[in-house]
Parts: sequence; structure tokens; C-alpha cells
Amino acid sequence: MSAARPAVGRRTVVYLGISQLVCWGITYYLIGVFGELIAADLGWSRTLVYGGFSIALLVMGIASPLIGRLIDRLGGARVMSLGSVLCALGTAGLALAHSVEAYYGAWICLGIAMRATLYDAAFAALARIGGPEAGRPIAQVTLLGGLASTCFWPIGHLLADAFGWRGALVAYALIALATLPLHLAIPKGRYDGARPASSQPVQPTARRRERVVPALLYAIIIAATNALNSGMSAHMIGMLTGLGVAASAAVWIASLRGIGQSLARLAQVLFGARLHPLDLNLAATLVLTGCFVAGFASGWFLAAAAAFAFFYGAGNGILTITRGTLPLVLFDHRTYGAFVGRLLVPSFLLSAIAPFAYAAVIEAFGVSAGLWLSIALAATTLAGAVGLKLVARQGSP
Repeated sequence: MSAARPAVGRRTVVYLGISQLVCWGITYYLIGVFGELIAADLGWSRTLVYGGFSIALLVMGIASPLIGRLIDRLGGARVMSLGSVLCALGTAGLALAHSVEAYYGAWICLGIAMRATLYDAAFAALARIGGPEAGRPIAQVTLLGGLASTCFWPIGHLLADAFGWRGALVAYALIALATLPLHLAIPKGRYDGARPASSQPVQPTARRRERVVPALLYAIIIAATNALNSGMSAHMIGMLTGLGVAASAAVWIASLRGIGQSLARLAQVLFGARLHPLDLNLAATLVLTGCFVAGFASGWFLAAAAAFAFFYGAGNGILTITRGTLPLVLFDHRTYGAFVGRLLVPSFLLSAIAPFAYAAVIEAFGVSAGLWLSIALAATTLAGAVGLKLVARQGSP
């Protein structure tokens, strides 16, 4: 095989899958394990403690264009390896923090680390290696990443029980360093083959004017999806209880989200090869919109609550995949990292704002208003998906 056209090998997929499982678990889901412990130990308010995570999401947005350009220029191995080191520094910084300034400084470090190690960095690295053929590896990598909270929430609790939250975060720092060999093993070559004509419904173009509409629609879909994900991560259990579901039942019902996410991704990997990313994206946004409609009946029927959580997870899980594969058919894969990095900025900013916005809406108008907000965001993703499909149809030869 030519060194100029490296394939995305099975080893690369496995290594990146493991790194996604670990990096999501020790960064994005960190606050869910340790937030209450940190607040109780330091005597800080929940707003202050959880605000660190929001700061990290804001930093992800600010750093996104630069990280994308660096992956295009230097490759995933260098950038994601640096991300591993920053994950270790950030988690160790949290473990050592006794002041608000040190605490927020550690979260700023973690914000850069997350942008350099999580899905968007991995997707850009795979696009650099595999070009338009990176779609299937992108889907495969998300399988393990979807289990991050399932694995690391229990691990975090066990470590905190044994060593306290500071000791647990030191352990997280060591785990972060263990991802360094996984990222160093990413192939350093770049795809230079031609795209098969049959796989290209929208002609990638270097002309900014011709790609502005699909770029705008893609950015809208990802921003609305990320806002939903952030809002649901913070408020799904509370919304279920507010709708009338018993607190004990709400916890296990909400856990169906992760099951739906993983099963949907597995189904896509096994059976979705013939589905075009645009069609898959449209189907996922339909499911996402429908699940919130079912949410209104959650207080009367547990089956409706279960459907709400499960199908939210399924729709969100597939949209995570199309987030990585749509740019391969919409834009030039050679500038994937830089171009997509710019388009992702609004999504990170909305992710940081969403938990607070949901809290304000629910507090002022009730849980039903939170569902209506979710429906509005989901309908926005659906409208964007329909728009992309129409653009593709007009752009087809």
C-alpha cells in the first residue's frame, strides 16, 4: 500500500475507539461524578462548581478552529497526543485546586484538551487518513465512546470512595497519560486518492459561495443537537420527575438514553453501509423530534417515558455519527479539520449556555416549557436536515 494513501486500519479504529471511551469518561463526564463532592468539600456553590464545565465548553468553541487547522497540518497523532497530556494536566490541576482561580484554570486546560481529543478531533484525524472513505471508521469509533458515562461514572465513584475526589482525579490524570500511546499510533500519512463519483451527491468545492448554504445548514444542525445534548444531560432526570415519574424510576428510565445511543450506533455500523449520510441524518432528526412529543405522556405512561429516553439516545447517537460523516460528502476532505472546526464554534457556545437556559425556562414556566424548548431545537435539526437533502438534490449531476 502506498504511503501516500494510507488506509484507516482496524488497529487505528480500535485505538481511537478506546481513547474516545477514556477521554470522554475522564473529561466530559467528570463533573457528573465529582461535582457534588467538590462543592461539599470546598464549600462552594453548585453554580460555581458546575460553571467550570461551562467554561471548558466555551474554551472548546474558541479553540475549535485552531485545533482543526492543526490536525489538517500536523496530523491527528501530534494534536491528539498533546491533548492526552493536557487531559492529564487538567485533571491533576483540578485535584490540586484550592482556589477558584486554580479550579477554573484547570477547566480551561481541560477545554483545550477536550477539543484536541474528543470526537471532532478523532473525526478530523480519520478524514485526514481516509478521506471520503473515513465514514465507516468514524461510525465504528463512536461505539466505544458512547459507553464512556456507563463505564466511568461507576469507576469515578469507586475511586472517590477509595481515595477521595482529589485522589480519584490524580488517578484520572494517570489514565489520561495511558491514552498517549494510542494517539501516537495514529498514522501520520494523508489520503490523496480520488473520491468515487457515486459517493458524492454534493460536489465539494473550494468556492466559498457554493458551499455557504450547506455549511450554514450543517452548523445549525450541530448547534441545535449539541444544545439538546447538553440540556438533556443536565435536566433529563429532573424533567422526568417533573412530568410525574417517580424519582427512583426516572433514574433507570433516563439510563435508557445510553442504551438507545449504543444500539443505534451498532445498528448503523452493521446494517447502515448502504444508507447515505444525508438520509441517515434526516431519519435521526425525525426520531429526535418524535421522542420529545412522546415525552409529554411520560407522567401517565412509563412506556412513553421509556420511549422518550431510548429514542432520544438513538437519535442523538446517530447524529453523532453524521456529524462526522456529513462533511465528507458536503465539503473538501483535505480541509476537513479547519473548515469543520470553524463550523463547530456555535455548537460549543450553545452547549455551554443550554443547561442554564433550560434551568431558567423550567423554573419560570415549568417542565412542559422545557419539552417545548426541546421540540423547537429538534425541529430546527429536522428543518436543517431537510434543507441539506434539498441542496444535495439540486447539486446532483
